Amino acid sequence: MDDTDAVKALSALAQASRLQVFRALVVAGHDGMTPGAIAESLELPAATLSFHLKELAQAGLVTQQRSGRHLIYRAEYARMNELLGYLTDHCCQGEPCLDGGAVACRANPLLHAAEGAP
Repeated sequence: MDDTDAVKALSALAQASRLQVFRALVVAGHDGMTPGAIAESLELPAATLSFHLKELAQAGLVTQQRSGRHLIYRAEYARMNELLGYLTDHCCQGEPCLDGGAVACRANPLLHAAEGAP
C-alpha cells in the first residue's frame, strides 16, 4: 500500500456513518450483509447508505456480490490488513512491538487457516 491508497482508505473511514457501516461489515464476517440489513441495523436512509457504500467500495474497503435478487456487501479484509500494516509498518523505531497476529484480522479465513486454527 502506498501513501495515496492509505489516504483514500482513511478518507473513506473518516466519516461517522461510513465507519459504522464498515465496522458492521467487519462484524458480519464472510457472510456479509444486504443494504437493507445494514440500513435497518444502523438506521440509515437507503440513499445515504448507497452513497457511503460507494465511497467504501471506491477505497477498496468493501466488495459487493449479487446473490439472486440481492446485493451482498462484505468487508475487504485484505485491504483492511494492508492499511493496518501500512499504519504500523515503522512503529516503535523499527523494533517489533506487536506480534504478527495483532495486526491481522482474525475474520480473514486465509489468515486464520495459515495460523493453524480451525
